[in-house]
Amino acid sequence: MNVDTRVEPLEGRLPPVQWRWDVETDILSGGFRAAAGLTGQEGSVELSDEEGSVVVLDVVGGVLCGLDVVVWPEVDTVPGLAPPGARDGRVLLPSRSTKREVSAVEVDTSLTVSATPDERVVHVRIGSRREVEVIRVADHLLVELDHKRRLAGFWLTEVPPFVPL
Repeated sequence: MNVDTRVEPLEGRLPPVQWRWDVETDILSGGFRAAAGLTGQEGSVELSDEEGSVVVLDVVGGVLCGLDVVVWPEVDTVPGLAPPGARDGRVLLPSRSTKREVSAVEVDTSLTVSATPDERVVHVRIGSRREVEVIRVADHLLVELDHKRRLAGFWLTEVPPFVPL
């Protein structure tokens, strides 16, 4: 299944996102506030693969505004990994209704993760490798969209080191 999106120009500054680790669960989370007054889907989109990996997207007012890497796939270490050039924008997950909806959607897909050796830059890919456009939705969160405007991946930058208990 695919997750369709729409891109709108960003009004104002890029919102800040801070990544944080839950050291008891190894969950990496980050998010930002969506602009006030938006209507659309509220809730989450859970991306999961048959290996058990899970990434949960936070949606507020129809806007993708954060994610949690809940269950990690195996991480490939890639020296020099860096996000590609991107344009600023907002990524919306369109709703079929004009009313504000609260929902939790589950999507079966494949997830792969690459990271720099220090794990400060993380690339989460959804599905197979393909050509993408990259949208910077926050200062440290970039979203990849394929040519059909479906979610294709994420770039997380300035990720703090994981420090176990």
